[in-house]
Amino acid sequence: MGNDTRGRSSGPAWETLERWVREGVREMIQATLEEELTELLGRGKSERRAAVDAPPGYRNGYGKPRRLAMSSGTIEVRRPRVRGLEERFESRVLPLFARRTREVGDLIPELYLHGLAGGDFELALRGLLGDGAPLSKTSVGRLRVKWTAEYEAWRRRPLGDRKVVYAWADGIYVKAGLERDKAALVVVVGAMSDGTKEVLAVVPGYRESTESWASVLRDLKSRGLGTPKLLVADGNLGIWGAAREVWPEAAEQRCWNHKTANVLDRLPKREQAEAKTLLRAVAYAPSRAEAVEARDAFGARYGAAQPDAVSVLEDDWDRMTAFHDFPEPHWRHLRTTNIVESPFASVRLRTTAAKRFKRVDNATALIWRLLLVAEKRFRKLNAPQLLGDVYEGKRFRDGKPVPEGRRRIAA
Repeated sequence: MGNDTRGRSSGPAWETLERWVREGVREMIQATLEEELTELLGRGKSERRAAVDAPPGYRNGYGKPRRLAMSSGTIEVRRPRVRGLEERFESRVLPLFARRTREVGDLIPELYLHGLAGGDFELALRGLLGDGAPLSKTSVGRLRVKWTAEYEAWRRRPLGDRKVVYAWADGIYVKAGLERDKAALVVVVGAMSDGTKEVLAVVPGYRESTESWASVLRDLKSRGLGTPKLLVADGNLGIWGAAREVWPEAAEQRCWNHKTANVLDRLPKREQAEAKTLLRAVAYAPSRAEAVEARDAFGARYGAAQPDAVSVLEDDWDRMTAFHDFPEPHWRHLRTTNIVESPFASVRLRTTAAKRFKRVDNATALIWRLLLVAEKRFRKLNAPQLLGDVYEGKRFRDGKPVPEGRRRIAA
């Protein structure tokens, strides 16, 4: 029994494992295509049409072998052909003109933004997807044109069905043809009443320009987006003047990350570690009253020697503590603009070397495409069931619901 070698030649070995897996996938896809046709015609291959009311049409061989690029490599399949149907047979598994899976489509902008010039694609993709990958410099160029068209359509999509609860806004600088004249990507991300997060706007503009932000917010409103209950942004942006004009009902929360950085900039480096601990106590205080106590403790520690740092901390205090009027499980999302910053960390890494972008619209479309890839991995907000309460206008104080009777008294 120890000398039995039956079946070894058909099984995988370490050296051939990838090829064996791809062959298995190829066979599965080919079998699924055959099964789709059997389901459509109501009979298997070589079976006669038995019932008079059976669907028309019959098998007619196969089309030319087609290469399909997947993230695990490239395979070759043959699409069954059928004749005698009123409508063309469309496979759910392999659409008529598909040459790559969605995952490979997501890979392309990442490679491009990583700094690969168009001529480098063929070599890079051959290494990743195999020698038969149906992608070339020309096809990547067509994809760029396609992404630009898709981006323009995305910018015009209706938003009337979105129930937005929170919004985060930030202006992001990237080294991709956008740094000229201090231009940035003006970005808005929203949290909906079901807890999902969605990129709502990605537009070239100016972080400090009220008009840039007002144009973005007016556009969102014209496409049906309602006013969020809370807007989170950096204190130095032009967003606040725009929000007062377009979203006057929205509460306003300044980003604690930006505030902390601004305070620490006023302190000597030797003081910053201790100051950061004290500032964290302010931002993470469990109530407004305790936040005031922690702020005053910071003032007592640094007021005499570093009054500028204390002044920066106390500035715009109401907008630093607005999150206390919303559910406590949401506070970790509402203290900062990390929801916008985090996906852009990878974008910055990929665009550092991409100074070859000459046109802002090309850079914007590609970066937007990468953000949509990141959007698929966005996690829901904590306690998503409470977002519906916020959307319906229920009030909270220090993170806890305000009882109905106290709400009526307050009114």
